[in-house]
Amino acid sequence: MDFGKPHSDAIAAARTIENLFGNGWAFDPEGNWIYLPIFAQSTLGVTPEELNTSRSDGSIAWKRLLHPKEYDRVAAAWQHSLDTGEPFNSEFRIKRKTGFAWARTAARASRSADGKITGWYGTSIDIDVHRKTVDALRDREQELLEIVNFVPSNLWRLQPDGEPTFFNKPMVEFLGMDVGELDSADGTRLEAMIRLAVHPEDQERFSAELAQSLSSGQGFSSQYRLRRHDGVYRWMSSRAAALHDRNGRLVQWNGLCLDIDDQVRVEEALKRSEWHLQQLIDALPVHVCSWTPEGELLYVSRRYLDELGLSTVNLSEFAKTALEYVHPEDVGSVEASLRGVESGSAFSIRYRRKIPDGGYRWTDGRFEPLRDEAGHITEWFGLSIDVDDEMVVQEALRENERSLKELVETLPTMIYCATTEGKPIYRSRKLQEFLGFGIEDKDGLRASRLEGTLDAIIHPDDLDAVRQRYAYSLRTGEPYVMKHRLRRYDGEYRWVETRTAAMRNTEGAIIQWNGVCVDIDDWVRDQEQLGLAQRNLARASQAASLAELTASIAHEVGQPLAAVVSSSDASHRWLSADPPNVERALKALERVMRSAETTMDVFNRVRALFKHSNDAKQPSSIKEVVGLARELLTEDAIRRDVRLDVTIEPDLPSIALDRVQIQQVLVNLMRNGLEAGYHGTGRARLSIDARREGAVIKIAVRDNGPGLVSTDRVFEPFFTTKSDGMGMGLAICKSIVEAHGGRLWAEASEPTGAAFIFTLPLGTVAPEPEAEPSDLPQPAK
Repeated sequence: MDFGKPHSDAIAAARTIENLFGNGWAFDPEGNWIYLPIFAQSTLGVTPEELNTSRSDGSIAWKRLLHPKEYDRVAAAWQHSLDTGEPFNSEFRIKRKTGFAWARTAARASRSADGKITGWYGTSIDIDVHRKTVDALRDREQELLEIVNFVPSNLWRLQPDGEPTFFNKPMVEFLGMDVGELDSADGTRLEAMIRLAVHPEDQERFSAELAQSLSSGQGFSSQYRLRRHDGVYRWMSSRAAALHDRNGRLVQWNGLCLDIDDQVRVEEALKRSEWHLQQLIDALPVHVCSWTPEGELLYVSRRYLDELGLSTVNLSEFAKTALEYVHPEDVGSVEASLRGVESGSAFSIRYRRKIPDGGYRWTDGRFEPLRDEAGHITEWFGLSIDVDDEMVVQEALRENERSLKELVETLPTMIYCATTEGKPIYRSRKLQEFLGFGIEDKDGLRASRLEGTLDAIIHPDDLDAVRQRYAYSLRTGEPYVMKHRLRRYDGEYRWVETRTAAMRNTEGAIIQWNGVCVDIDDWVRDQEQLGLAQRNLARASQAASLAELTASIAHEVGQPLAAVVSSSDASHRWLSADPPNVERALKALERVMRSAETTMDVFNRVRALFKHSNDAKQPSSIKEVVGLARELLTEDAIRRDVRLDVTIEPDLPSIALDRVQIQQVLVNLMRNGLEAGYHGTGRARLSIDARREGAVIKIAVRDNGPGLVSTDRVFEPFFTTKSDGMGMGLAICKSIVEAHGGRLWAEASEPTGAAFIFTLPLGTVAPEPEAEPSDLPQPAK
């Protein structure tokens, strides 16, 4: 190796470097390699010349030997030493032929007499094993620290004198402070810790227990309340053990602090629950006992012992004493029931028990086994309760039930009950005798008992209506009222009226349906005969009235018309004479005019029959008029199974009207709606609505029947859609309404039906309509 101009000092330095521990080396003042031992060159796989030629990029001469991650740090330190002459010391990974290994390197500058740097001499020591051992220990320490910090418990460490030196992370988070934050200005850190974190009521006991352990070296164990960072105290269970060195000298205390607050509160709750349970058992008017399968008596309530006059005894003595209090007539049944213990099944006993005053009261005893998971009996429990009052009440209830049943069975009507779904569950004796079969006899005929029963007892023509109405009541809770034909045991159908109402509990929920069924067949047939007689009488009356009216009109009109014909013929003859007799012809025409006026008077008197004066008009309430009309037709609506709905606007003013005439209008319109029936499925419906609209009161009568063929012609006289109608009802209604100053018209209802609507003015009396112009020619003036 070329050292420039060798001299004795350089040779001595080289020899010195060769004898150094580790790998010695030397640089010139600029940092170029001037010496590297042969062993090092072999280990590194590079010569100084090769290292020096790598400085063309301005890097240090041994860049290729450094780990890339450490080059910048080492290069900066080496350049600082070259610039300042300060010693160079560093640890880094150096590249060998076998890979990177850790080395500790130190270098010092060599100076001339005048202090000028003449070179650098250094050594590198292999510390790879040491460094990896340190790193492993550091990693292990970090791992242990992480374990300590992530253990879900509070860990702490004390010096031998008790001064805290370490809190793990959970404890720091719990307390909201670390060991270094404890203020020891007024004492030791331990005293500060106790003062700040331990509950005031537990501080004295905690301090005494800890001092005892510190002085004796024995393990520490205590339960106390510790203050959390938010000010809440939670129960803790702390344990600590002393750590000794090889010589037995106490080095430190290691402790564990577990949060047992939930456990403590559960235990307190259990104690309170046990106390309350004991108080409850002692306070309740019952007798409680328990025993093991082996016959060991475990518990007897204080009330039971006091009544028997015993203290704590064994099971056999207890059972013997208890039997002495049983009524002699019940001893046998009680002993037989107690043998149920041998079978392991729960059992009950009802017997009479002697009471202190010498009498007996009924008692109900119940016994059940407690089993483990394998099904083995671990304990028997027994309870007896006084049921004497209950027995008296039950006897009274049975008597009341018998009386009520007799009352129901003797009522002169047929009674039945059904579930909330309509399933029959009871029929009175009279109803069963009428139908000829029992509750369950029709099961299986249809999907449900209700369907099977309805098919068997309702007339086919009434079946759909009954089903729909009954289903509506079951769905809405509204009472069910309907007239229909019911099949008797002999196959005859008889008219009945069925009424069913819902029975509800205190919350208003339906729990049962109760109904009655009244035989009205004779009454229905009587009503049909009465109606037929009334209709025949009405037809006869109408025919007689029409005949009388026709004869009267013919009589009144016949004479003036005959005079018109006679005078007209005379006038024709006078004008046809030669020469014409104009004077006589004019006189004949005058007689024609007088006869025509007489005819007009006759027609005016006939028209006056359909006109109405204002003398009968009085202030009246529309609500009362509508109500009276509804009363008149209620029975007819029930007979036809038509639902009547009346809606009247509140506080309608009274108006001047002829109550009888307006009532006739309402009755006529409502009767037409009742007779219209119902077009489709379901129940027929008729609604009357009265409300104020501006200066009039508007009244509408609507049905859901088949509707009108023509809304224009219905008010024409003698136009009718009825086979037995005269066609005058609506015409007269319109005349009455118009005479009151109102208007009557008809509309079609959606989806089916017809609506007849009329208005009445709010004024006192409507003016009379103007006289209609005559169709006869007026005489020239």
